[in-house]
Amino acid sequence: MRLIDTLMSSRPLRLGAVVAALFAPLAAPAVAADYPSRPITVFVPYPAGGGTDIVARTLTGLLEKELGVPINVVNKAGGGGIPGQTAVANAKPDGYTLGVIASDISLYKPQGLAELTFADMTPIGQTNELVGGVTVIEGSPYKTMQELVAAIKAKPGELKATGAAPGSNWNIGFAGMMLGLGLDPATVIWVPTQGGTAGHLDVAAGNSTFATASLAEGRALIESNKIKPLAVMSKQRLDSFPDVPTLKETTGIDWTFALWHGMVGPKGLPDDIVAKLAPAVKKVAESEEFRKPLRERGFTPVYRDPAQFREFMAQDLSEMQRVFDQLAKLKQN
Repeated sequence: MRLIDTLMSSRPLRLGAVVAALFAPLAAPAVAADYPSRPITVFVPYPAGGGTDIVARTLTGLLEKELGVPINVVNKAGGGGIPGQTAVANAKPDGYTLGVIASDISLYKPQGLAELTFADMTPIGQTNELVGGVTVIEGSPYKTMQELVAAIKAKPGELKATGAAPGSNWNIGFAGMMLGLGLDPATVIWVPTQGGTAGHLDVAAGNSTFATASLAEGRALIESNKIKPLAVMSKQRLDSFPDVPTLKETTGIDWTFALWHGMVGPKGLPDDIVAKLAPAVKKVAESEEFRKPLRERGFTPVYRDPAQFREFMAQDLSEMQRVFDQLAKLKQN
């Protein structure tokens, strides 16, 4: 009775504030306890049918079962992924708008394309990666990576590389490899293509000397003996291409490069919402139902929890900044 008497004797404004303070701690968790209670929208910042879209639809199809609500995948393509990833960053942080993003987010700020970075997102979990590789046409005079590197050094300005548009994914994989070898990327002519598969096709047609896209994107051409893989840009050999050596094995350099995908939410997504989403994403990402179809398409399953994913993205951004800084210095000289 003393508490009630005290409250009743207070001014109306003070009474309202005290009552709100008493009940706020009880009301806040109720929101998360009910989550999710309606459909979730997942933005994919690239076209339907692409690598990111495949990952997103495979992931969300299984995630629906874990969360118990429908998940609608919406493709917001264009602009190199910037508009779609910005839409995720700017969404209301209530857990009902999420995104499956790609490693391109590490390329925007270093090139001055956008200020958007991983720091504008709330990480939920990384799901996979797609490792870069080096391929040449079947019957090429360069049978090994060592022979290709020797030719690059001996014939500056003559050889052609391909696999992506300048300044995007596989082009950066190429640039980092060249820098790791102590070579200026400008000594090789870069042939722009619309993605890795187109790059491998360009090599198979004899138009370019080598491609630096993922071997997964060239699997059909590799299996039909149209192109030959010389190396992969990973720390270890890939299960899907166990006979292909790493760059470390063939050249001694430590350069690794892969596209990656993961689920994120807007910045400021409450911890209790993340605490519900992260275990569900982990369960799906580590399940054979998710990993088997991705492996069949050449993806490498890689799971990182929210903290690990954030640290990984920070390191990735730092590494991309280093590469672009080195390229800028070479242009100045």
